Amino acid sequence: MISAFANTWKIPELRDRILFTLALIVIVRLGVHITLPGVDASVIKDWLDDVAKQDPTTPGGGVTALLTVFSGGGLTQAGVFALGIMPYISASIMVQLMTAIVPKFSRLAREDGGRQKITQYTRYITIVIALIQGYFVAQSLTKPDTLPYMQGVEKFGRLVPDPSVTWLMLTVLTIVAGTILLMWIGDQITEKGIGNGISIIITVNIISALPGALIQAWGYFTDGDPFKAIMMVVMIALLLIVIAGTIAITQAQRRIAVQYAKRVVGRKQFGGQTQYLPLKVNYAGVMPIIFATAVLSLPPMMLTWFFPEQPWATKLYGELVGGGMWYFILGGIGIFLFSYFWVAMMFQPSQIAEDLKRNGGYIPGQRPGKPTADFLDFTMTRLTFAGAIFLALLFFLPALIGKIVGLPQNSLVLQFFGGTSLLIMVGVVLDVMRQVETHLLQKHYDGFLRKGKLKGRYDRLGNQSNAAPRNAIVYLWVVIAVLVVLGITAWIYNRSNG
Repeated sequence: MISAFANTWKIPELRDRILFTLALIVIVRLGVHITLPGVDASVIKDWLDDVAKQDPTTPGGGVTALLTVFSGGGLTQAGVFALGIMPYISASIMVQLMTAIVPKFSRLAREDGGRQKITQYTRYITIVIALIQGYFVAQSLTKPDTLPYMQGVEKFGRLVPDPSVTWLMLTVLTIVAGTILLMWIGDQITEKGIGNGISIIITVNIISALPGALIQAWGYFTDGDPFKAIMMVVMIALLLIVIAGTIAITQAQRRIAVQYAKRVVGRKQFGGQTQYLPLKVNYAGVMPIIFATAVLSLPPMMLTWFFPEQPWATKLYGELVGGGMWYFILGGIGIFLFSYFWVAMMFQPSQIAEDLKRNGGYIPGQRPGKPTADFLDFTMTRLTFAGAIFLALLFFLPALIGKIVGLPQNSLVLQFFGGTSLLIMVGVVLDVMRQVETHLLQKHYDGFLRKGKLKGRYDRLGNQSNAAPRNAIVYLWVVIAVLVVLGITAWIYNRSNG
């Protein structure tokens, strides 16, 4: 493992890709902390300083967990990247569903150049969603007391001193421009960097909360109580077990044997061999949790709009936003429903059976055609049930671990023990390791695993050589170094005058 990391710097192209990706990641994190025009940054600073002094109960449970994942703190910072990559994720999900449901999109996906057109449609939809969400974000900044992720900020002054129409238009345009820039950065990381750019941006946004979570955990578990110290050891052990289990289930698959009949074409013989059709246990990935959490984010907003002062609405709002009992009950049901819905949309057993029949393949013990489709459908239904249980457990896990170790339910620390954050981090890390593994093996270096390879697809890096120019990488790092020096200088100046 250590030698594999050392070998990555011995390959010039791979090294350039890694440095280019790291430079863009720094730019992403800088954009989160650049406050929107017309917003009083000193109010946000005073509020965040006050939050840091509190117990480890900063927003991290319920609906706000999803916002933290995709915005990387941009919403709480009222930054240029306030929406993060959320509009693009929403547009991608919409287009994928339309590709599975609408025949025109389904045909377009199979045509030459159709994927490029679908990608273009996704970007247009992203801009529309960003305009709508940016408008609501700008409006909510004028009334921050109604925001679940900025509770208490109104005590430190007016967040927007002059909420005029001009400010509203400028803020919406800035938010949309930030989302488009993030989308472009993701494409650059995909083409000239390493791995899936959008997924890497989401992962970096998740990991950005890790230092704060560690500080909170240390302050909570080292207050002199020996029982809490024991619980900290238990929590670390649980974290390792949860990560190992998540990796195992994410990689788990049912391999269906497929036998191909022998064919003679000229003097060559084809077929006559056994291959395998891999069916993943967690076929839906993280999508059911994202769907369920996104749907659960709608009722709190409706309660705020239509029943602002009703006691029952206030109680239900607290249950849904803060990760209460009804939040987990409805979320668990939603995960099961969306798991089967996603698999039904994306997995087409009749199409797979028809392709096998056309290519002379068959599953031993199953007749070609409809019997094969029924067998695949039955097998996938059982696997989906197991995958849905796994996703539901991940969804409940932060609350259960919080009960065990004594952490508050909405603690930021628990975000790394399950749900969307853990699944995305595990998936992206495995994907990046596959990419680097492929490149190392092609250059005749030892990969991360001496015995066998990481399971999964091997793409992009093995087929492309369009890494970013070295001059561009140097210029990027020079600009970042200048910004870091200016930031440190401003921080020292503020501390000396404060």
